[in-house]
Amino acid sequence: MIDFSVPEDIRLLTETVRRFVTTEVQPLEAEVESLGQVPEGKLRPLRAKAQELGLFAMNMPAEVGGGGLSVVEMCLVEEELGKTSDALIRRVFGQVYPMLMVCRGEQRDRYLLPTVRGEKICAMAITEPGAGSDAAAISTTAHLDGEEWVLNGTKHYISDGDVADYTIVMAVTDAEKRARGGITLFLVDRDTPGFTVARKQPMMGHRGYGHAELSFNECRIPRDAVLGEVGGGFRLIMGSVSAIRLGHIGARAVGMATRVLEMMRVQAAERRQFGQPIGEFQMVGQMIADSAAEIFATRMMVLNTAWEIDRGVDARDKVSMVKFSASEMLCRVADRGIQIFGGAGYSKELPLERIYRDARVTRIYDGTSEIHRMLVARGVIKHGLSL
Repeated sequence: MIDFSVPEDIRLLTETVRRFVTTEVQPLEAEVESLGQVPEGKLRPLRAKAQELGLFAMNMPAEVGGGGLSVVEMCLVEEELGKTSDALIRRVFGQVYPMLMVCRGEQRDRYLLPTVRGEKICAMAITEPGAGSDAAAISTTAHLDGEEWVLNGTKHYISDGDVADYTIVMAVTDAEKRARGGITLFLVDRDTPGFTVARKQPMMGHRGYGHAELSFNECRIPRDAVLGEVGGGFRLIMGSVSAIRLGHIGARAVGMATRVLEMMRVQAAERRQFGQPIGEFQMVGQMIADSAAEIFATRMMVLNTAWEIDRGVDARDKVSMVKFSASEMLCRVADRGIQIFGGAGYSKELPLERIYRDARVTRIYDGTSEIHRMLVARGVIKHGLSL
């Protein structure tokens, strides 16, 4: 017998997150969208309250001060976080990359623990002008010169790259091996000579935090700035990215789509045209029904995949299915939401137009829908469909 019930402590946690997001975080969305940043004066007390409630860095193990949640539990939480903007999620609840858990010695005190406590902001620099979904094709290099690594290259579209206290940088250390032992991760401090924020890159959506092009020109960092092992960077990234894609994209897409569906439901019941609620028109009802079914299907995909990861199963193919299914589902639901609200949905008076813009990039980052479909197809052809 399969038990789909949620333990009481996790149910209470998700309810706490839902209430906090609705009453404390969502009211800031319009201001953040207008200013292009989270007002520091309002952020500090809000983040402190989140930390007091145990809602900060929930994806990290309890041993370092995180929430200690399983993948399933974190996905349930991410679903609630997804009901607000990415900028506010990052600043209020913390953006802590799980690969930081391999920090050792002084790295733990300098990078890992301060980030979990919300004292430092970390950026992840993988994408380059010539390497997006094909991360192994990066051209940024690092070579040893005595007791220092010398970094050269360019990264772009780096979230928080303009404000991060330090950045995890992926670079080639062996051009022949590349993904098979020739790519390494480095911890690079913001004030390191040779490391500059070349420019900020304004985006269509995801306002409230920056995206930047980063330049490394003979950037010298200590020999012990390696995160993990030399040559182990690609494996470390791939080992962490499944949970990120599942939660940050899959579960959050479910949460945001659920928020849109609730707005559609209220509008369909209250908005009247031609003498009747618009929900009584068949085409409007179809949009609501299709949205509800797609949200439900995606949610089941997310939780089933999370359950398998918690059991130690290699669920990479399922994560790829979730990635393109969830991102495309969210785009469809957001589009239907605007259609049902008409001109009001297209205006900035409602959050729908922001959600529509924010949703669009989910089909691009962390591997495009086309790339993930290709990966799924390869897996099915090679091993068959394993459900």
